Amino acid sequence: MLPIEIKPDIFWVGALDYDNRDFHGYSRSPQGTTYNAYVIKDQKTALFDCVKAELGDIFLRRLEKVTPLDKIDYLICHHLELDHSGVLPRLVDMVKPKKIFCSKTGLKSIHGHFNTAGWPIEEVKTGDSISLGRHSVKFMETPMLHWPDSMISYIPEARLIISNDIFGQNIASPERFSDQIPRYRLEQAAKEYYYNIILPYSPNVLKSLKQLADTGWDIDMIAPDHGLIMRGAAEVSWALSSYQIFAEQKPKPGALIIFDTMWRSTEEMAHYIAEGFDRVGVMAHVMSLKANHHSAVMTRLADCGALMAGSPTHNNDVLPMLHNTLSYLKGLRPKNLLGGAFGSYGWSGEGVKVLGEMLGAMSIEQPAEAVRCQYVPDQETLARCEDLGRQVGEALLKKCEEAG
Repeated sequence: MLPIEIKPDIFWVGALDYDNRDFHGYSRSPQGTTYNAYVIKDQKTALFDCVKAELGDIFLRRLEKVTPLDKIDYLICHHLELDHSGVLPRLVDMVKPKKIFCSKTGLKSIHGHFNTAGWPIEEVKTGDSISLGRHSVKFMETPMLHWPDSMISYIPEARLIISNDIFGQNIASPERFSDQIPRYRLEQAAKEYYYNIILPYSPNVLKSLKQLADTGWDIDMIAPDHGLIMRGAAEVSWALSSYQIFAEQKPKPGALIIFDTMWRSTEEMAHYIAEGFDRVGVMAHVMSLKANHHSAVMTRLADCGALMAGSPTHNNDVLPMLHNTLSYLKGLRPKNLLGGAFGSYGWSGEGVKVLGEMLGAMSIEQPAEAVRCQYVPDQETLARCEDLGRQVGEALLKKCEEAG
């Protein structure tokens, strides 16, 4: 793919990772991913971010189609995670930049990752700006979105924000702009990215969104470092409002039922719980952890206000896949959830109690009594399962109504 001019004298020069299915070792990326980088050609030429080391050759060939490498004056590093900086040592050696800009916290990252002896590194902070000639660059720190060193750049003359990780999606495709693909595909990818990466830092998102609004910056393009670029007022508004909604985590009238099972007793219970939600008009999604990765579970939870978890008792605990999934979800700190526990057992039966404690440790309110059964659920047990779904569903609808 050739470089793409996204604004006059501003070019996308990133790299596509079509085959990536394991993003950073913890989240699936079923559509691949993109490592975006951008160049502004002016009296001073600036490169914003770069790519991981494995895609260095592709990136450098694309970059050289825009500018000779020795004509690049400034390197701007919004975030030093290796998918955005892996090729940096090679690039510095070839470019010999006059200055390398990063945040104060970025200094620790850049020195920690690389041998930076002789590099012309300069710290910038919120409110600082540099001039490229016709273009200026204003910096705003966005700590923990999603590393301590993260920041964004605003180019007022182009009404452009280069946002690094925030507003990103894991999409590798020949399209470069969000309005070039179906909206449902973009929304799914944005939720998948936010809920598996940014969600724990939602309070920081709300602070940064307010700070961004308070600047009064006129923005008609957001260029993230993963996925597609949002261009035009409608797309920018969609990105900003989506992040506001994601970060607020208001309760939603949907339920997610996750389970693992040995001999399908717990699985049968899960489906009867789903029927209880159905009876009160709450759409329930049933996901077996044998068939669904924990990041897919988290993405589905984006549309749900209730989380039900089921497992048979295994070694006085729950099955490992459910334990691991709840541990992953706990680290992402979802808020405002209702839930409940269920499961079967053969002799000792501690699994459901363990699940209830794990949900409680995530601050998930459990408005109905958990359901457990020995061996195979009978009709009375299945009726209790259905009633569990109904009770949690009714409580969820009430909570949604109160939240507005």
